[in-house]
Amino acid sequence: MTELALLLSLTVLAMVAVAGTLATRRALLWRIGGAAKVDWAAGLLALPRRYLVDVHHIVGRDAYAARMHALAAGGLIVGSALALLGLVPALGDIRLFWWLTALAFAAAFAGGAMVGRRRYPRRPARLSGGRFQLLPFLLAAYAGGGFLVALDASLGGALWPLGCAGLAFAAVGGLGLALQIDRGPMRHAFAGAAHLVAHPRPGRFAGERATALAPLALDTPRLGAAMPEDFAFNRLIGFDACIQCGRCEVACPAFAAGQPLNPKRLIQDLAASLQPHASNATYAGSPYPNARPVAGVGGPGLPIVGIGAMIHPDTLWSCTTCRACVEECPMMIEHVDAIIDLRRFQTLELGAVPPRAALPLMELRYADEPSGRPLAARTDFAAGLPLPLMATRGGADILLWLGEGAYELRYGRTLRALVSLLHKAKVDFAVLGAEERDCGDLARRLGDEAGFQRLARANIETLSRYRFARILTADPHALHALRNEYKDFGGAYEVVHHTAFLDELAATGRLELGALSEARVTYHDPCYLGRYNGEVDAPRRLLDRLGIARLEMERSGKRSMCCGGGGGAPVSDIEGERRIPDIRMAQAMATGAGIVAVACPQCSAMLEGVTGERPAVHDIAELVLMAVERADAAPARTAEGVA
Repeated sequence: MTELALLLSLTVLAMVAVAGTLATRRALLWRIGGAAKVDWAAGLLALPRRYLVDVHHIVGRDAYAARMHALAAGGLIVGSALALLGLVPALGDIRLFWWLTALAFAAAFAGGAMVGRRRYPRRPARLSGGRFQLLPFLLAAYAGGGFLVALDASLGGALWPLGCAGLAFAAVGGLGLALQIDRGPMRHAFAGAAHLVAHPRPGRFAGERATALAPLALDTPRLGAAMPEDFAFNRLIGFDACIQCGRCEVACPAFAAGQPLNPKRLIQDLAASLQPHASNATYAGSPYPNARPVAGVGGPGLPIVGIGAMIHPDTLWSCTTCRACVEECPMMIEHVDAIIDLRRFQTLELGAVPPRAALPLMELRYADEPSGRPLAARTDFAAGLPLPLMATRGGADILLWLGEGAYELRYGRTLRALVSLLHKAKVDFAVLGAEERDCGDLARRLGDEAGFQRLARANIETLSRYRFARILTADPHALHALRNEYKDFGGAYEVVHHTAFLDELAATGRLELGALSEARVTYHDPCYLGRYNGEVDAPRRLLDRLGIARLEMERSGKRSMCCGGGGGAPVSDIEGERRIPDIRMAQAMATGAGIVAVACPQCSAMLEGVTGERPAVHDIAELVLMAVERADAAPARTAEGVA
């Protein structure tokens, strides 16, 4: 082992000591968070797979970033580990060992060069600047220097002048990287690993959608999150795991519309709030669009939201809870969970909801319906269609959950089409009628957890009185609440979306479909159906059964763009530069389709509200009914032709 190689190993050891000290100091801040149930043993055992498979599955959506990360992170870890192992005499005296070390550092150098290429000469808007702009130089210095020292050692010291220069570069670059552990970009390296081990939704690594909000204990001293200490400690770790890649901000519909929300900035503000005497001044990424003025200060024990704090309330209320940010995050950070926790405090403790949101929350409390309309009027849409009642029959194979949209004329057309199809297929179904309360989705997304829990328990008590095999609904928000969020309160049901059910009826021959071959359609995936519940195939299968030419939008499936109708956004009504549905409709028009197929009442309302020349908007149930009526008419036309 050469003297330079020994000094390189000692340099790496010093890096580890500095990084460990700073990481410990940062980790101590996480202790202010609340308790959380974490299976540490399972998390540690699963870390390699979570890092190499689950995380890289998302990173791999950007092929350049995936190669860059594999080379930079892999080379850095392997090269540093080998250099440390060089202190073991049995290894340090083997030239081949240093050849391998040089190879690892060469890979890290290549990765660092890719980091630099992405940031220079012009940094993409989604990437943060500041200390991140130093990262490629520090990586290149450390990896390049380590390569030269290891190469010299592999040749028995024959390149010692280059080795000396390499050692200097490695020392400067390596210690520079170590000093970035506390507040710089390297914080992501150790916080990311801790986050993957102690993730608040470990089911996501087992293939679960894991999208239901955790219930709030209503007897706690403080309802929701007001200060950093109100988050569970593993949530705080998640904030520090952010690498500021900006994928979330690119995916965010509110950010695209110019509303004051950038999910990346939000997570950075939350991470900064952990630090005593915190300030948001060091953030160097894209700001909140049309940002409302705030003091930009915080810290443990201080409020996070408010004019004199880190985050303006309008930022919280801009979120549509679509989970596009979560879907795109390579570190699998749960942005929406944090927003809902902050909203809960604003709503339950302060009563500080947007003015337009206050009325529907009040109506939900007193009328069990956000517009205050009589529950008995929910079935008025049927007007002449037979609509069996559970109270009359006592049970049915299918309980049809009508949902909040049943009061609206537009969604009424969807429900009329669905009910007609159920009759044509001779499905044994019934509705609750006046016994159906709102499912509570709006209340929960606006932070009124108490209102949601009251509605959930009341609906579960009603459902317990009747016999049924499955619940059918055309509302993905109701589907999500009934299928996933009622479980915490004792309501476990098999809930199916109407597109999946109609696809089942068509597949088994209970609905005969004619071809709508002249139509060209593009399908808009509802967030609460696709991202929240993973159902992206059944609607497309059903459309394909209709003989329609189906065209995909640029953003589709689980990566679809929100229509702007979720999370209480329509009633929060935070002003931006554009309307989210206008952006989505432009994406639909770019396909050249004449019809936008939808599968959600809120999507129908938002997209039909787009003015000007645009494609027609039809719920899939309406298209299926057209196809069934065409099939019914075909024999008659054939008979006339024979006659």
